[in-house]
Amino acid sequence: MPSRFARILLALWSGIVLAFLFGPIAVIALYAFNASNIQTWPIPGFSLRWFVSAWNNREIRAALGLSLQAGVIATAIAVVLGTAAAFAVHRFRFVGREAVSFVVALPIALPGIITGMALNSFFATAGTGLSFGTIVVGHATFCIVVVYNSVLARLRRLPSSLGEASQDLGADAWRTFRLVTLPLISTSLISGAILAFALSFDEVIVTTFTAGAQNTLPLWIFGAIRLGQRLPEVNVVVLIVTAITFVPVLLAYRLSQRSG
Repeated sequence: MPSRFARILLALWSGIVLAFLFGPIAVIALYAFNASNIQTWPIPGFSLRWFVSAWNNREIRAALGLSLQAGVIATAIAVVLGTAAAFAVHRFRFVGREAVSFVVALPIALPGIITGMALNSFFATAGTGLSFGTIVVGHATFCIVVVYNSVLARLRRLPSSLGEASQDLGADAWRTFRLVTLPLISTSLISGAILAFALSFDEVIVTTFTAGAQNTLPLWIFGAIRLGQRLPEVNVVVLIVTAITFVPVLLAYRLSQRSG
């Protein structure tokens, strides 16, 4: 058993790490309610004016809508392909089985800038102009692995006797999947989809290389910070993006805890 001093030291160190990670987010959240357009300390007053200003900004609304659309479509693609790949690797033995796992995990393992440059080169070679579709493809490439890992881990914990019993009772493969397997993996499937959406929503590097003239919310934030003329609105948008990203991650965590 660790001593009392060791527990206190561990708690202190954990607090320092959490403050280092979440302190900047707390500061941004505080400045989002700043009544002044100048970021000074102490804050002269609190106001919701920048929330109204950000909402009335057509460019921000368009970027937010584009990010949400890309995230939802990329997540849907990732759910279908990631689940199919997980079932193929789990149920079948074939040449190159391990290579499939490697290829699926590769986009998330590589730095985002490398993935983005590779996709950009691929689209250029194929003669495909950068558009909303290329954003979706780019996001789906690294979202698949999230769903794949979640579903595969759940499948490996399922007893094979359940599917065998269903087939012994006369159910075909599709009926067994729909009535037995799918309900058992549903929490893992949903948590993987939620994490994939969160990952897609705040990805800026891959979007930079696959967006073309499209302006998603992360790209708008990057451009506004670089110009430095709309920092109050940037604070509001960053707070909203953080909340949109945090909620799916929290839901995915609760679902994974419930699934055991």
